[in-house]
Amino acid sequence: MKSKPIERHQTLREKILETIREAILKGNLKPGEKVAEPELAERFGISRTPIREAFRQLESEGYLTVIPRKGAVVAALSERDVQEFYAIKSILEGYGAALAAEKLTEKDLAKLDATNDKLKKLAEEGDVKAFYRVHNEFHEIFLKAADNSKLFELIQQLGMKFSRLRMASLSVPGRMEISVAEHDKLMEAFRNQDGQTAESLVKETAAIGGKVLLESLAHAQGAPAKDSVLFQNVDAF
Repeated sequence: MKSKPIERHQTLREKILETIREAILKGNLKPGEKVAEPELAERFGISRTPIREAFRQLESEGYLTVIPRKGAVVAALSERDVQEFYAIKSILEGYGAALAAEKLTEKDLAKLDATNDKLKKLAEEGDVKAFYRVHNEFHEIFLKAADNSKLFELIQQLGMKFSRLRMASLSVPGRMEISVAEHDKLMEAFRNQDGQTAESLVKETAAIGGKVLLESLAHAQGAPAKDSVLFQNVDAF
């Protein structure tokens, strides 16, 4: 019986997280705009405690900036943020793929195949949220097989901090289909135990992800990518 309040607390927290993420990604909440605790408390009929917990989670994911005594505002991300994230991602995940190529078992490869089949269906359905979740599962399979716990931890932390960027990149039209095709190539390298090719493919994939996101957002805003502030019009996707 005691677990029910806790479960309700968690459920409400997840709803708040989803509501704010959607509003930011769709452009309903813009960079610099305040996210008001009182309005959310009234909307969900709850205290401010789960709201503040949700704010901390969203700050760790790069959606919000929590300012002491002022509250939470939507974080603004620049071209530099995108470039730096994908540069680090390419190095870390590329190294992980190289290690995994020599250690993946037949069971691991079968899991990767099955996971990529799920991604193909989700891409056809246009389900970005589910695709994002399963896409993470695909990468976790080979990164765990790399058998380097510190590397896995670093990549997980990086991915969490920039989940907003990754979600936005996958939201670009055609990006999910490209991702599935890239996985097919990576699978071939894994089957051949070709670590060098696996590393190159993962690095190339990261470069494409960053480039596609920058170009799409710059085009949507009608401004050069160099001077653009991201996510002011994500609903243009």
